[in-house]
Amino acid sequence: MKHKTSHFQLSFNASLKVDFQGSRVTSDGGLILVRELDERLGFGDRMARHLTDSRRGKNMQLPLADLLRQSVYSRLAGYEDVNDAERLSHDPSFRLIGSEKIWERGAALTSRLQSFETELLTQEENLAGLAAINRDLISRAEAMDSPEHVVLDMDSTEIPVYGQQEHSAYNGHFESTCYHPLLLFNREGDCLAAKLRPGNVHSADGWEELLLPEIERQQKLDKEVVFRADAAFANPEVYEALEERGVKYAIRIPANDSLERDIAELLPRPVGRPSQKPLVEYKGFLYQAASWKTARRVVAKVEHHPGELFPRVGFIVTNLTMPSRAVVRFYNKRGTAEQWIKEGKQAVKMTRLSCHRFRSNEVRLWLSVIAYNLGNLWRRLVLPRRIGSWSLTSLQQRLVKTGGRLVKHARYYWLLLAESHLTRRLFGAMLCRMAALPSPAG
Repeated sequence: MKHKTSHFQLSFNASLKVDFQGSRVTSDGGLILVRELDERLGFGDRMARHLTDSRRGKNMQLPLADLLRQSVYSRLAGYEDVNDAERLSHDPSFRLIGSEKIWERGAALTSRLQSFETELLTQEENLAGLAAINRDLISRAEAMDSPEHVVLDMDSTEIPVYGQQEHSAYNGHFESTCYHPLLLFNREGDCLAAKLRPGNVHSADGWEELLLPEIERQQKLDKEVVFRADAAFANPEVYEALEERGVKYAIRIPANDSLERDIAELLPRPVGRPSQKPLVEYKGFLYQAASWKTARRVVAKVEHHPGELFPRVGFIVTNLTMPSRAVVRFYNKRGTAEQWIKEGKQAVKMTRLSCHRFRSNEVRLWLSVIAYNLGNLWRRLVLPRRIGSWSLTSLQQRLVKTGGRLVKHARYYWLLLAESHLTRRLFGAMLCRMAALPSPAG
C-alpha cells in the first residue's frame, strides 16, 4: 500500500483509491427526517419557552437548542451517553440538525455536552422544563388526532446501576442494586410522565404525582379516562381517587382465600377427557376486602391447561360495566406498556444512568424519554401504514442508520444518502405526511 497525499492506493487495484473523510460521511442520515418532524411539532419553540439559559460569555457559543437536540438525537440514534460526542461533533447529520452556527464548526464536544446535561439542565426550572417540553410535544400530537377515550397505563421498571450513585439501593424483587422509575403511558405508546425513584421504594410509590395531573388535564378536554395497572397498584387509595374523579379502571389484585371461595365452582378440573385446548372461564362478582370502604366488582379468569394439575387464576378489580371476558381482554392489553418500556431501554438507552448525582440521572432519564417520544411520534404520525408497527429498534437500525455523504456547494449542502431500507420513495412519502401535519402555529 502506497501513501499519496491524503489518499491511499491499493496495489491489487491501481484504479481504487481510499480516503478517510469522517467530517463528510455519516451513518445516521435518517435523523434528518426526525429533525423535519420536530420542526413541524414546534420542538424549538418549546425549548425556548420552557428552558432557561444561565450561561455567560464564551459558554454561550453553542445555542441551548443545539445542545438539547444533540443530547436527544444521539440517544435516538442509539448512542449511550456523551462519550460519543467527540466523534459525533463532526458527523454531518448532527451538524445539519442544529443551527447554522454549528454547520461549519461542528457540534459540542464531550466536556461541553456533559456540563450541559449535568449542570445547566439540572437546575430546578430546567428539570421541570424538560417534563413540560415532553408533555407539550405529546399535546401537539393529541391535537391532531383527539380520541374521546384516553387509556392510561402505569408501570415501574428496574434500571440497574454499577457504582455509588446517589439513592441507588438494593431491590429484593429485582434482586439487584438499581433505580426504580415510574412511567405513565397512553394507548398510543407516548410516555406522558416519568419519575426517577430510589431503588428500594414500592412499585406504586408516588403514583399520584404522575397520574392525577394527567387525569385532570384530560378531563379538562372533556375526555373519558380509563386506567390500567398491575397488582402493585391494588391499593384502596388508588381506587378511591379514581372513583372520586369519575375514572374507569381495571387493576389486577393478588389472589387470596376469600376471592378463591367466591369462584370455588370454577376451580375443580372438568370431568371427562381433558381437551387439548385450555378451558377458560370467567366470573364477575362483588367483593369487599377488609381495607375497602365499599364493595367493588371483581372479575376472575380461570384457565385449565392440559398437563397442569392446578388452574391458573387471575383477579381484576374494576368499575367497568362491560362483560367479564371483555374486561379481561381490555386489561391484558396493558402488556404493551411493558413492551414500550423495553423499547425505551433498548433503543434510546433509558438504562444509561451512570452519573453519581441523582439529579443528573433524573435529567438523563428525561432526555431518553423525549428521545423515545420523538421516535414514537415519528412512528405513529409519519410512517406509512405498512411499516407503522416497526419497533423503535427497527426504526433505528433500518431508517436512522442510513449512510450518507455531505457535499458542500457555495449556496447549499447536498446530503447524498445510501438507498437501502430508506428508499427515495419512502423518504418522499414521509416528507409528504409531515407536510400534511398542522404547522405549530396552527
